[in-house]
Amino acid sequence: MFDVLPDQIPWYLAGPALGLLIVGLFVLANQPLGASGAYVQTSVLLRGREPMAMWRVWYFVGLFVGGIIVTQVLREGAEIRSGYDAMRDVFPLWFTIPFVFAGATLLGYGAAVAGGCTSGHGMCGTSQRSPASFTVTATFMATAIITTFILRALTGGDL
Repeated sequence: MFDVLPDQIPWYLAGPALGLLIVGLFVLANQPLGASGAYVQTSVLLRGREPMAMWRVWYFVGLFVGGIIVTQVLREGAEIRSGYDAMRDVFPLWFTIPFVFAGATLLGYGAAVAGGCTSGHGMCGTSQRSPASFTVTATFMATAIITTFILRALTGGDL
């Protein structure tokens, strides 16, 4: 159609906008913004129960539909991709699929144990000065850094 969006919004615009969104949501609804909370509320609705916060269901649907609209309608030449092309260049597909599945499973388990996801704890929990959120955020950041170093060492810098 037409190319109206840049490849990436500058950090100095996106960061303050996200901060204002988080503060605004606390002011209006006294609730944090987090992807795992939206996922949980959507799964509650799909199981036939009434979600506690219907706006989270719309947030979850908006993330999915918005991504499709941006990549398929507003961006010319956009393609559907897995996001793991660099890993697939280094490792065979038979290794990549179970590796990503295991990582996603651990991520989901961690979000359940921690009572929220990385965005919920990292942005909303730390802005509320929650000691648990600081601990969880430090843990997942340290784990991400260590994992990056391990993958770079194992692949000779290809990942």
